[in-house]
Amino acid sequence: MLDRLGAEARRTVGALVVDGFFNSASRLALLHPQARPARHAVEHLRDIRYEDGSMREHLLDVWRPARHTTPQPPPFRRYEGPPWPILFYVHGGGFRILSKDTHWIMGLSFARRGFIVFNVSYRLAPKHRYPCAVEDVCRAFRWVMENAARFGGDTSRVVLAGESAGANLVTSLAVALAYDRPEPYARAAHETGVVPHAVVPACGVFQVSDMARFKRRKPRMSAFIADRLHEVESAYLGAAPARDGSLDLADPVVFFERGEKPARALPPFFLPVGTRDPLLPDTRRLGAALRALGATAEEAYYPGELHAFHALVMRRNARRCWEDTFRFLDRHVPDRRSISP
Repeated sequence: MLDRLGAEARRTVGALVVDGFFNSASRLALLHPQARPARHAVEHLRDIRYEDGSMREHLLDVWRPARHTTPQPPPFRRYEGPPWPILFYVHGGGFRILSKDTHWIMGLSFARRGFIVFNVSYRLAPKHRYPCAVEDVCRAFRWVMENAARFGGDTSRVVLAGESAGANLVTSLAVALAYDRPEPYARAAHETGVVPHAVVPACGVFQVSDMARFKRRKPRMSAFIADRLHEVESAYLGAAPARDGSLDLADPVVFFERGEKPARALPPFFLPVGTRDPLLPDTRRLGAALRALGATAEEAYYPGELHAFHALVMRRNARRCWEDTFRFLDRHVPDRRSISP
């Protein structure tokens, strides 16, 4: 009993430390002069609601190239000029922390390279367990497809991207778009008819159930890391339903490994991950499962790097990862133009 209480206390303290670190780091980084969108010819539109109600989790931000826009009252400035390819971004945080606001660097980085970015928040666990997050992501995607044109987005050129838990969610969204699923929210996404040009799920957790598999694989894993992995499963799934297919959109790699033929073509996947990321085996599994289905899947491994290393854009391997990502998108997204000064 005491051991169990001690483990729970350790996990609680560890979770608070991680949450505080990422939120503080994001706020401090915003103070840097290079964080100002105008320095990169980028416009940032904040807190646009994609779902009726008053929840802050049902908001998204738009990051877009600022050239060729006409000043009008926000948030719906009418875009003038050729439309930009859409990048639909979903943040990470183990399904339980962080938001679009902590992931502003992703919106800025993709927008300055020629995308209009819809950076989405969603309901967080454990208050809102699976499938709330993927339900929100599917509904946000449908909203974006219905509204992107007035922001300057081209719905014929769409990329899905996210990291960690966000990588799981955009991969599950890709499942909903490619397969005719029974869930109402998955059908809502599928009915858009969109086939993405690419998916970029970085350092993803692609199976949320049985997170203890990572500890079994590496018995000497630190208690701190093992606790964080345990939190992902316990917070998101809780008392999970039986594994009879109802976890398909929490465990997309397991779904792909079953080998079911999609109703629509699977998009190309770019899968970056650090070699010291405890989640690395999921990236290998996903790449292999996608290729077995005939899809393009390119893994990229960055020596010595930890989880979500690419967010630290000052690091050499992070910059390399971003450039590798953009080269991949150059090959798969037609007529993409950089606006970098």
